[in-house]
Amino acid sequence: MSCPLPSTSDSRHEQAHALCLRLLTVRSRTRAELAGQLAKRGYPDPIAAVVLDRLAAVDLIDDKEFADQWVRSRRARAGKGKRALAAELRTKGVEDEVIAAALDGIDASAERERAEQLVEQKLRREALADGDDAKVTRRLVGMLARRGYGQSMAVAVVSDGLAAERERRRV
Repeated sequence: MSCPLPSTSDSRHEQAHALCLRLLTVRSRTRAELAGQLAKRGYPDPIAAVVLDRLAAVDLIDDKEFADQWVRSRRARAGKGKRALAAELRTKGVEDEVIAAALDGIDASAERERAEQLVEQKLRREALADGDDAKVTRRLVGMLARRGYGQSMAVAVVSDGLAAERERRRV
């Protein structure tokens, strides 16, 4: 009794599946990221779709969960604002509705509070000479802007933070 040889199609499916599992072992990925990796390695769309559907069925790929984790992590570790988080998720292929849902939990006061923490951390290490306010303000507003905070909020947070830090150092 001989065992039938696996078809080329089955073999390609299993290779694609194994590749996705290796990629997911390193870190969570979106469906679009995995599809891109499969396409880059020459797997046809029908095979990729079957493999990705199979992984989604067992919850190994879940863009909503990925977006929620990404937002929590990037806010806590990198201090990113809503705009930067949305842009990062878009580059990872997450759909706009999923992005909006992930960012829903961040209200304006929470975003301002995180910006204040970032400014306070930077100001504690800053040597503040008299007349340096414009230069320090520019640098800190730029830092917040790169992290996705709006300009008007950044300017207000930096002004308040700078005044509080000067007062703290006087005491």
